[in-house]
Amino acid sequence: MIVVTGATGQLGRLVIQSLLTRLPASQIIAAVRHPERAADLAELGVQLREADYTKPATLDAAFKGAEKILLISSSEVGQRTAQHKNVIEAAKRAGVSLLAYTSLLHADHSPLGLAAEHQATEALLKASGVPFVVLRNSWYTENYLASIPPALQHGAYIGSAGEGRIASAARADYAEAAAVVLTLADQAGKIYELAGDESYTLAEFAAELSKQAGKTIPYVNLSEADYKAALLGAGLPEPLAALLADSDVGASKGALFDDQRQLSRLIGRPTASLAALLKAAL
Repeated sequence: MIVVTGATGQLGRLVIQSLLTRLPASQIIAAVRHPERAADLAELGVQLREADYTKPATLDAAFKGAEKILLISSSEVGQRTAQHKNVIEAAKRAGVSLLAYTSLLHADHSPLGLAAEHQATEALLKASGVPFVVLRNSWYTENYLASIPPALQHGAYIGSAGEGRIASAARADYAEAAAVVLTLADQAGKIYELAGDESYTLAEFAAELSKQAGKTIPYVNLSEADYKAALLGAGLPEPLAALLADSDVGASKGALFDDQRQLSRLIGRPTASLAALLKAAL
């Protein structure tokens, strides 16, 4: 039995879909905060169990009989460490043979503000005694594709990543890698640095966008403060605007670059290209 936490999230649903190509649905448990929102997963034959990272009793029930668990990192920045601690402790009580965790690329030395809670979680994993594997994911290409509509509207693509190279990958590629690791033997103790096969600067991203959209969309590099202000002006909440601006500055320092190609080796094919993902987004 394999449990996927956060299974109604964007990544979780894709992991479930990938697992279904490898395992009978009866061996997959979708652990979700609101089971009523996962009727589509139940229709596929997947078991639904309530699991709230803040309620240990629900985690114990969700993990009963599980052999492996995928802990998809919480989306509640600032509360992640405590929430992940609850999951790790419940996994230990359940006696699982493997706990996989979605961390951040080069989390141990990343300059991104996001890295702190991942570092803390990885430390908890190491101290827990639970057999674990770490999936250190780089940026989702979708994070940048989401800015295409305003870029087309305003005639510019903005950010604060400078000349930093970004080796992002599609969310589906990371999901497939998680499914592969969950179904492979002898994964305990491994740490994967997962990133796309190709890398790009945001200026190159804007150039490819311009080419495909048929109009010139220059990249405009802003200071962290100005980029955050622009995001706030676009209606993003302050914590998210601060996170995105900080992450772009981290990218300018190489935080989102990796050329080891561990991701494509895991999934047995090249990662989706930026050109293809841009085309689909347009």
